[in-house]
Amino acid sequence: MALKFGIIGHGFMGHEHEKMLTNFDGIQVVAECDIDPEQLKDVPEGIKAYEKAEDLINDPEVEVVLVVANNNQHKKLVIQAAEAGKDVICEKPVAMSLEDLDEMEAACRKAGVKFTVHQQRRFDPDFRTAKAVYDSQTLGTPYVIKSQLYGFNGNMHDWHVFVEEGGGMLYDWGVHLIDQMLWMIPEKITSVFANVRNVINKEVDDYFHIMLRFESGLVGEIELGTYYLADKDHWFERHWFLGGNKGSAYIDGFFPEGKIVRTNGLLQNVGGKRTMTAAGPTRSFGPPPEGKLLMEELPEVHTKHEDYFTNYLKAQAGEEDFLVKIPEVRRVLRLMDAVRESARTGKSVDFE
Repeated sequence: MALKFGIIGHGFMGHEHEKMLTNFDGIQVVAECDIDPEQLKDVPEGIKAYEKAEDLINDPEVEVVLVVANNNQHKKLVIQAAEAGKDVICEKPVAMSLEDLDEMEAACRKAGVKFTVHQQRRFDPDFRTAKAVYDSQTLGTPYVIKSQLYGFNGNMHDWHVFVEEGGGMLYDWGVHLIDQMLWMIPEKITSVFANVRNVINKEVDDYFHIMLRFESGLVGEIELGTYYLADKDHWFERHWFLGGNKGSAYIDGFFPEGKIVRTNGLLQNVGGKRTMTAAGPTRSFGPPPEGKLLMEELPEVHTKHEDYFTNYLKAQAGEEDFLVKIPEVRRVLRLMDAVRESARTGKSVDFE
């Protein structure tokens, strides 16, 4: 029997959830809600449309409330749904502060309802490819992992340009990129250093560069720019670089292309041959000799965002755990606080 969902928020992400879940085996969308009547004009026939969240929450047919409203509305709506005895999935970022998350979690625990967060980018093919390379240990001991995302437009959309609504790229994409890095690397983070900027937008951040130092000495680097321009194929997409003492891997694009790259041996000493460059002769950074680099294919992964809800249904049935756990989400929010503190002070911040 299908689990009956109600979706609060029928903007961009609300429509995306509707499109996915109305054709998802085991889930039935029975109600949708938005405070803007214009957003409800295209609700499919057979799905109830509400203008008030409390009406959807109190609908006896709704079993799971999916909160897709503006970020600053998450706390109120999650608590209302919990108090009504409904299980809750909340869009990311789950909350505007750690204190808000603590109240949300406490309300769900008190009501005995299930509570998780829609961090569906754990299923992105580019990320899963990078994670597969990392997990395989094929690169030896890793020393750096870079996660990058670049855009050209400079501007954001709708309520994302307003601080009070929870706008800005750190809340929008940063929460995903940080969650991916932390879920990939099972280590404590000793320190954080970050630069968060308003390049084009006056109110909200549209660029950030975050450096995470892990307990082993591995450095995780996360960079996003909405106005970061280059005339290169696939530049305005995702990029990963993983470096280890037995090779490297580069991964480009949301549907990734790239290679694992090794050398067929390490030089004990540089020979006498020099390469002349525009900056003068070099022996350390000239092109490699023919046959020196060995290329391997990236591992194949087969994941999609629908897998999030496959896991959700199995977890509801007691067959497996929820993939996204509240302590993990809380750690991401804590790290985002450290990122902002580092950017504000210009200093690194001790973390764990």
